[in-house]
Amino acid sequence: MDFATIIGLITGIAMMIWAMSSGGDLTAFWDPPSVMITVGGAACAALMSFPIQRLLKTLSIFKKSIFSKSVDPMELIKDMVQYAEVARREGILALESAVKDVKDPFIITGIQMAVDGSEPDLIENILNSELEIMELRHAEGKSLFDNFAKYGPAFGMIGTLIGMVLMLRNMNDPASIGPSMAVAVLTTLYGAMIANLVASPIADKLALRSREEALIKSIIIRGVLAIQSGDNPRIVEKKLMTFLPPALRQKASSKEKEAA
Repeated sequence: MDFATIIGLITGIAMMIWAMSSGGDLTAFWDPPSVMITVGGAACAALMSFPIQRLLKTLSIFKKSIFSKSVDPMELIKDMVQYAEVARREGILALESAVKDVKDPFIITGIQMAVDGSEPDLIENILNSELEIMELRHAEGKSLFDNFAKYGPAFGMIGTLIGMVLMLRNMNDPASIGPSMAVAVLTTLYGAMIANLVASPIADKLALRSREEALIKSIIIRGVLAIQSGDNPRIVEKKLMTFLPPALRQKASSKEKEAA
């Protein structure tokens, strides 16, 4: 579970509520017409921009991004080096039994094609195609929340204009000016909160998750191709370590020296 997203969202909402309540009555910031205009309008516009089947898949991608556990690239590299050691010691056919307990279907697909003697170009093309399709799915999931971030402030401005029209039409009735002004101001507030507290952060988190998963799959592709070509396990490790930032490489090198 991604606690950072949950903690950030809950803490952000709590801070907004605290700031609102510190100035007096919290109910002053609650206006059902403003909610209907901003939240309802943004939701309807976002729904209109997506087919319903794609929307349901998008919501499942969002759920997976929040509750799925990230793969440690260092652990993955260790596993790929172990596969390279098995292939070099016992032959590449031995990998078929070595990956029986592996849960990642992407690794299984790559290793199985290598065991079957598929051409390196074919393995690379198939795995890269799967990677590209995954990135497209994730981009669709992100775009839903990008739309919320776009439409929220827009409908907040629409609500402001509606409130201003109502206020100007009833200037001769002082009792109606307050509620109309509340609609005008609160819709802008709700739109800003939808965009900056919920939709945009979630879209950014989905993009981060997509980049992390793409990195993992890229490491797997390079590892499978290196194993199939019969590279020395140390060479396999060096090839895969190039995917990591210098800080992680240095950390891994320090651990190896301590172990030695």
